[in-house]
Amino acid sequence: MDTRLQQLHLDTSLSTPLYHQLASRLEQAIEAGAWQAGEALPSERSLAEALDVSRITARKALDRLAELGLIRRTRGSGTFITPRLNQPLTRLVSFTEMLTQRGFSPRSHWLSRTLAAPTAEQSLRLGLAGDARVARLKRLRLADGVVMAVEESCLPEAVLPEPEAVETSLYATLDAAGKPIARALQHVSAVNADAELARLAEVPEGQALLEVTRLGYLADGTAAELTVTYCRTDYYDFVVELTR
Repeated sequence: MDTRLQQLHLDTSLSTPLYHQLASRLEQAIEAGAWQAGEALPSERSLAEALDVSRITARKALDRLAELGLIRRTRGSGTFITPRLNQPLTRLVSFTEMLTQRGFSPRSHWLSRTLAAPTAEQSLRLGLAGDARVARLKRLRLADGVVMAVEESCLPEAVLPEPEAVETSLYATLDAAGKPIARALQHVSAVNADAELARLAEVPEGQALLEVTRLGYLADGTAAELTVTYCRTDYYDFVVELTR
């Protein structure tokens, strides 16, 4: 028997339903690192046999973990721990860098990469002239095959004249072109997913997402990147370290 299951003590004398106790114990174990992202969780049958509960109890506990976004079920393969990202707000890193550093396999599913006229807000925030064009990038950001975020980037044509040149990491592309982003201002707020965002992020319509707006600057102070990222709250945490 999986020794980790031996630590999940259920108390039948409590009024709390067993499935709720099991879900809570599993949640605590996952948060403590007993199972790693991408690792298979024991099956309903294994949980039921190891903990002497019914398969219905085990199934309801796993349903609760799925609702919390802690696990994902793959038909024919099993139940797996979902990746969860803790992004520090005090250091400027790309999505690709962050995932790679944490052992995930990053991937982009491109929705569009074009040159177009900017909106009035984009022109204002990037300080563009009236006849300027921008590179527009829209994609899904995935970790180990799971959609983590929907990302929309806008850069002056002078900074990124060929949008198709960005294959995975925008920042790596800019670094290679000699135009690295040196600093950025980032704003985080909460929004509810509309029908289009819900479809792309694979969440129910109306579910809360984190809207992260980043305005990046070159070393000379030129505004060079405006990116809006809609992050799934079941996979994403933003962390700030405070000192006194």
